[in-house]
Amino acid sequence: MTDISPNSWSNLAKPPLRLALIGMSGAGKSFWTHCIALTGIAAISCDDIIEEKLAPRLAAGGYSGINGVAAWMGWPNSPTYAEREAQYLAEEVAALDEILGGLERDRARSLVLDTTGSVIYAGNHLLHRMRKLMTVVYLAASEAEQQLLIERYLSDPKPVLWRGAFQAKAGETPRETVARCYPHLMTARRQSYAAIAHATLPVAKLRELPQTVEAFFSLLPQQFQPERAGGSQ
Repeated sequence: MTDISPNSWSNLAKPPLRLALIGMSGAGKSFWTHCIALTGIAAISCDDIIEEKLAPRLAAGGYSGINGVAAWMGWPNSPTYAEREAQYLAEEVAALDEILGGLERDRARSLVLDTTGSVIYAGNHLLHRMRKLMTVVYLAASEAEQQLLIERYLSDPKPVLWRGAFQAKAGETPRETVARCYPHLMTARRQSYAAIAHATLPVAKLRELPQTVEAFFSLLPQQFQPERAGGSQ
């Protein structure tokens, strides 16, 4: 359970608390965003906004929800995948631009942002804006945990932008190609996540600690830990 002390985190001293959680699907971004949001901090899920923007196209095919987005995109070897991958990324760029624009207009606003695994493809300009406006925290899965992420993707697909990393071999089924290529995709992404992050939190370390907001913030470097009203943490 999440340990929440009323007003201890939501009533923050200035500057406002602005966190952007990044990492692969399944690393815990949504879980920790939800935990922090329960303390009163505003939260935004990029997945939700992208899904809303794609809603007319999803509805036309009878799709809904985040799994519906994945089904609409299809497996990366499908004839329509490249076009729909580009549409998804365009909506992700638009969503992130809108979110950052809101933060630029309201300098006092606190926010925790649950990004997608593909946020690193949004372009250097947007990523630099995000890094300037927010503390970017990378939830890093270990190599041992990567197989679990692959299995989760195969059993419960979420939207994934492969960006050319899906390279089928003769005789392979699409699932076999995913299982072989997904580790390469994660390796390439790890470097990009680490490059834009202010702080990296190992997922394995987070799992060892109590699943509390206090425990989460305790792992951040001191300069990124928020101040509680009435004193420093």
